Amino acid sequence: MGVDEVRKYMEAAMGKLSAAKAQELARSMVKGEGREQVTKTAKDLLEWSNKNRERLTDLIRSEVRSQMKTLGVASRDDVDALRKRVRDLERAGAGARAPKRSTAKRAAPKKRSTKPSAGGSES
Repeated sequence: MGVDEVRKYMEAAMGKLSAAKAQELARSMVKGEGREQVTKTAKDLLEWSNKNRERLTDLIRSEVRSQMKTLGVASRDDVDALRKRVRDLERAGAGARAPKRSTAKRAAPKKRSTKPSAGGSES
């Protein structure tokens, strides 16, 4: 097995393997076999590649989640829950903060007298 073949297998494991690439890889793996064997091997390679890509994606997502949690970064669910809580508190607090209006009339302010003060000049 040459370095080029190993590289092709690794690329198939890590990247998105196309049907044409899978056929090419299968032909190189099952030299001298019939068309059915090449087709079956290509199908197996495609399934294997897809499963490995999914596993790698899941592993990366898990690691990113773990690192974000370690750093203390809130998840989308955490932020959404906090937003909902703030909205609920704002709604509940809006009624409590509104000033209540009194229905009683205020007393009219007293008018000042226009008479001169006690220290003024009187004749």
